[in-house]
Amino acid sequence: MERWQSTFEHRVAINLSESGVHPLTTAELLELAGVEEGVQDIRLGYGQSNGSDDLRDRIAALYPGATEASVLVTVGGAEANFVGHWHLLESDRAGAVMLPNYMQVPGMVENFGAPVMPFHLREETGWQPDLDELEGALKAGANFILVTNPNNPTGACLTQDSMQGIVTLADRFGAWILADEVYCGAEVAGDETPSFWGQTDRVVITNSLSKAYGLPGLRLGWVVAPPDLIQDLWGRTDYTTISPATLSDHLARIALDPETRAKIMARTRGIIRENFGTMKEWIDSQGGLFSYRPPDAGAICYMRYRSEVNSSAFAEKLRAEKDLLVVPGDHFGMDHYLRIGFGNPRDELVDGLGRISEAFGEIGN
Repeated sequence: MERWQSTFEHRVAINLSESGVHPLTTAELLELAGVEEGVQDIRLGYGQSNGSDDLRDRIAALYPGATEASVLVTVGGAEANFVGHWHLLESDRAGAVMLPNYMQVPGMVENFGAPVMPFHLREETGWQPDLDELEGALKAGANFILVTNPNNPTGACLTQDSMQGIVTLADRFGAWILADEVYCGAEVAGDETPSFWGQTDRVVITNSLSKAYGLPGLRLGWVVAPPDLIQDLWGRTDYTTISPATLSDHLARIALDPETRAKIMARTRGIIRENFGTMKEWIDSQGGLFSYRPPDAGAICYMRYRSEVNSSAFAEKLRAEKDLLVVPGDHFGMDHYLRIGFGNPRDELVDGLGRISEAFGEIGN
């Protein structure tokens, strides 16, 4: 999926492959924050390698009971996930991996030489996890549990019962939970999704400014974990990126000011709620071509389509013939699904959805 996006996302007229909202500009961020200063006077030296003290304090404030010693700032959520798995994985121990999922992490489990033991989200239960399958993976020797909540690609949030079930099993088997919570704050309705932080002692949280904040270009992520573990993960970043960018650290501090953060989240939820209405109207007008569960969070809709065409082949048709990028279900190991992002400006979204309708019409769905 990453190679598909990175190769083509800047070479199509309309990109509906993204899962976040339309990004903010630097000027828009500073305006939301009420900050008049520019960034031209920031000295571009090496910053604090684990993130500035002020930034780690602001991140810690999002997680009750955490302190700046519980936080490591990373270059995006990708590095946060990487160093977390680098620590937790042992070549002779499996990881219990939620599927479908953002495929960076299952791929890392394999690349580190560890077995993958999947536990699946079941569409018939609203994309909730099969806890019996998770228990089986832990009995078979999995030593950590990978969770993405809210989920990518389904947009589903775990229920409280599902979260408690995962925590109970983790405690019973002495397993760690690594929870990627990058879509928290991008809810379609209701309150912010609860974090796994504080629900068990063996938990590693990863997050970033990419999805819910609309600031993916800052490449600014973080890990929240017990302080002794953070010290180990910090050492691992010495072997990867050394430190986050000074400019990104500065702008992240502005974005995570409580008042500014509230304004950013209001913008994100406003885009998601308005655009999902547009998305739903379009789906409902397609004569039963699609079935789907409305997302709880994230600017993504994961849809099964009623056609025999392979999802990768259809996505390639959209790219080559309609100048449009979407993510095929094949990228999540699930053919006959499409993940369509709806965080774009509304006119662009409407245009892109129309191109999908045209393409299905041409193949005779």
